[in-house]
Amino acid sequence: MGVLQQRSATSKEEGSHWETFPLSRRSYQATLLALCMVLKTCGTREAVDPKPNILLIMADDLGIGDIGCYGNDSLRTPNIDRLAKEGVKLTQHIAAAPLCTPSRAAFLTGRYPIRSGMASSNGYRALQWNAGSGGLPINETTFAKVLRQQGYATGLIGKWHQGLNCEALNDHCHHPWNHGFDYFYGMPFTLLNNCQKNKPPELDAALQAKLWLYTQIIALAVLTIIIGKLTDLISASWKIVSCFALAGSLFFTSWYSSYGFVQYWNCILMRNYDITEQLMKLERTTALMLKETVSFIERNKHGPFLLFVSFLHVHTPLFTTEKFHGKSRHGLYGDNVEEMDWLVGKILGAIDKEGLKNNTFTYFASDHGGQLEAQEGKAQLGGWNGIYKGGKGMGGWEGGIRVPGIFRWPGVFPADTVIDEPTSLMDIYPTVAHLGGGIVPQDRVIDGRNLMPLLQGKVQVSEHEFMFHYCGSYLHAVRWHQKDSGALWKAHYVTPIFHPEGAGACYGRGICPCFGEGVTHHDPPLLFDLSRDPSEAKPLSPDTEPLFDSVISRIERTVQEHRQTLTPVPQQLSLYNIMWKPWLQPCCGTFPFCWCDREGHSAHTVL
Repeated sequence: MGVLQQRSATSKEEGSHWETFPLSRRSYQATLLALCMVLKTCGTREAVDPKPNILLIMADDLGIGDIGCYGNDSLRTPNIDRLAKEGVKLTQHIAAAPLCTPSRAAFLTGRYPIRSGMASSNGYRALQWNAGSGGLPINETTFAKVLRQQGYATGLIGKWHQGLNCEALNDHCHHPWNHGFDYFYGMPFTLLNNCQKNKPPELDAALQAKLWLYTQIIALAVLTIIIGKLTDLISASWKIVSCFALAGSLFFTSWYSSYGFVQYWNCILMRNYDITEQLMKLERTTALMLKETVSFIERNKHGPFLLFVSFLHVHTPLFTTEKFHGKSRHGLYGDNVEEMDWLVGKILGAIDKEGLKNNTFTYFASDHGGQLEAQEGKAQLGGWNGIYKGGKGMGGWEGGIRVPGIFRWPGVFPADTVIDEPTSLMDIYPTVAHLGGGIVPQDRVIDGRNLMPLLQGKVQVSEHEFMFHYCGSYLHAVRWHQKDSGALWKAHYVTPIFHPEGAGACYGRGICPCFGEGVTHHDPPLLFDLSRDPSEAKPLSPDTEPLFDSVISRIERTVQEHRQTLTPVPQQLSLYNIMWKPWLQPCCGTFPFCWCDREGHSAHTVL
């Protein structure tokens, strides 16, 4: 009865010509039916607006169990919950990797990170320094590039963590500008404990410990040789003593630099190519990010725009403003989650204020699961992954890769809808490319799928039949959505060894490894049916599952086919590429004394 009925009632009050030509009940229904046929649906707009605004919001390290609409009844997330109430919630939304650098590379490109060289075969699975030479290759085409070519204003506010330079300072080969973002404000790296004073170091703590140990050993050796030489107990030339002393000084310099300068070299803010804060002042970072986000929306309200808001929340060190400190029931982590939800509300409020709600495709997700090992004493500093086993860093277990996925587009997507089908963060790429009128590259494999038919209810089944779960460059598990039976098989070829045994995480290591002595290889693989056992608690066997052998055989054939689609590419996370290189260090001072503050007090009025 909708629009026509409301218009008729209003017109009668105004004494319009509707009184002169009244609609009979039958003609009114015919008119309404014709209108619905034009729109093809009475519930949602199927003929979607050309080139809608696109707002993508991504949390950092947020667990799927941390949000109210996913079952948490002790943390307050009313704004994210409202987003789900007004749109579509995915319950099987999967990250392509369990760590930030490779997961975000897959999100930006719609491709498994192993295809772009963003999957590591060594122990370093994420970029370690702003001054490394690895990063998202320039020949990768992000969704921002596709939409910029279609006339979109493109912006990235927040975390990048996809590299900066390749060979020379300021070549900016990995910078967001070279990947399609017209405007960038945020951290080129990621938040770390090192960014906050009086926090235990987080960046390569094992390497720092080794450097300090080697420094002490060499210093002791030099001291012993000198004493022995002076007492004629050891015959050694002063040249040898000098060589040992030089080696010791190099180890000491490397240790001190990695420990004492990390916050100045990694914890920086940039606006486009310019450093605005070095070191970051965390007490105002939240306000600055919000200010920049709202400003971008206001500047580009006439659209169309693509805005990727990449939160620093809820990664350690969980710096939280005074307004939210101590307000949750779950300590500092809970405070940080509730502050993030408040930020989501402020951003949605800016969209509403400009009248853009009905013409904005809005998406919220996390880059991977919460980190179970993040602790300080008895305090838990990482997220909760609900009923799902494992967490951040674990390539196969659901807790590391199953994340929130929420979409809202009033009038296009049905409200308060839940979809249980397998979907991927990589699906955002072809989806937004389609919405913006762009074409995905035809010269490479795109692993994501356009979600619009599923989100609009035109189809009931996901296009994903198989999904591959990597830990670094190592295939740990494979998911098979057997559409005809409804089964959701998952085979684990490799699983991490929890420490201590049975703990559910790698507390003794800080994060679970992908290979080596810290993992178990399974032959035959562990098999679960997630449709019956989403917690992956009871592996199946030939005795308990009659289809065991046929399912494993089918999955293994698909793995071979998948591997045939992989081509050799330069490894962006090789040891050389992730090493700190002084000639690539961004610095707004005289190296190595890099510090500046070009923000002043510009953010104090936002919070």
